Order: sequence, then C-alpha cells, then structure tokens
Amino acid sequence: MSKRKFGVGLIVGAVAGLVAGILAAPKSGKETREDIRRRTEEAKAEATRRVDSAKKKANEIIDDGKKIADRARDIADTAAESVKHNAKDVEKDVKKEASRSS
Repeated sequence: MSKRKFGVGLIVGAVAGLVAGILAAPKSGKETREDIRRRTEEAKAEATRRVDSAKKKANEIIDDGKKIADRARDIADTAAESVKHNAKDVEKDVKKEASRSS
C-alpha cells in the first residue's frame, strides 16, 4: 500500500470517527453543528499546514537536485575540456612522430 493511500485512508477514517463521535454525543443540534464546524476548520488548518510543509520539503529537494545537476554539468564540462586538450596534445605528438618517420 502506498503512503499516499494510507494517508488518505487515515484522514478519511479520522474524519468519519470524528463525525460519528459528534453525532452520538448527547448535545443539541446547534451545539453539534458548532462542534462539526469548529473541528472541520481545525482539520482544514492542519491539512493546509501539512500540505505547505510537504511543498516546502519538495521544493528543497528540487533545489538540491538542481544544484547537484549543475555541479555534475560543471565537472563534465571540465573533464570534456581536459580530454579535448589532451587529444590536441596527442594529435601534435602523432604528427611530430609521423614527420620524423617520413
């Protein structure tokens, strides 16, 4: 089971239990509606906080990934330049040896 499905199931179960508990409590309709409204607002605020936190963490991971990719590109560019330079040196050496042999 994925973490997402588990999380959704957990939230749905908690809300269902909360509503069942409120409706089973010996209160007036007005009090019950007020409890439902208040607890719904609390649940919404908590869900919003968790979503915001998850977004922040995701953005941090993305930023870290971009930094790593940039660094890897810089290393690859440096290595490519080094290989290119070494290839030119080898080419010069081969031409030198070829001219000596002729």
